[in-house]
Amino acid sequence: MKQKFDIITSTCVPLPLENVDTDQIIPARFLKATDKKGFGDNLFRDWRYDKEGNPIKSFVLNDPTYGGCILVAGKNFGSGSSREHAAWAIAGYGFRVVISSFFADIHKNNELNNFVLPVVVSEQFLAELFDSINKNPKMEVKVDLPNQTVTNLATGKSEKFEINGYKKYCLMNALDDIDFLLENKDKIEAWEKKQKNA
Repeated sequence: MKQKFDIITSTCVPLPLENVDTDQIIPARFLKATDKKGFGDNLFRDWRYDKEGNPIKSFVLNDPTYGGCILVAGKNFGSGSSREHAAWAIAGYGFRVVISSFFADIHKNNELNNFVLPVVVSEQFLAELFDSINKNPKMEVKVDLPNQTVTNLATGKSEKFEINGYKKYCLMNALDDIDFLLENKDKIEAWEKKQKNA
């Protein structure tokens, strides 16, 4: 899952539903697992499959019309419980970016910790994205992390998005928190030595 972020250009999977909570992203019955492997198979499980485990053709992830590594979701994505497994499922499925007009804070941080970039856009920009995807499922979106811009390539319109500087650095260098500490081990040890001698 650790992949360096730079500029991602991709088609999109639209999920124009508001208030999608973490139980809908990954149902509670899958939370016993402690390994991230396989969670992508159960992303949106109860929307994706019927009780017999057959794909529900009308659900977007089962529709071959749509694809790509960008999920475009409705307002208030990732609400509900703080389960990190929801971010595991999104990353495990292969999404690298989720675009919405609002994310639940804990879920947003869980996505960042799992190398998925949550991009917050205005409601107007989000509505335009859904409209563009509806008109042409093969349209692409460009997400430029270094410049913190997202562009609807169907219309040419762009918006800036915010991201914590530390998380941006980690994403661009494929570092988790432990990797970052190890990268700065010499600086930390030098600071500790200085404190002891102060």
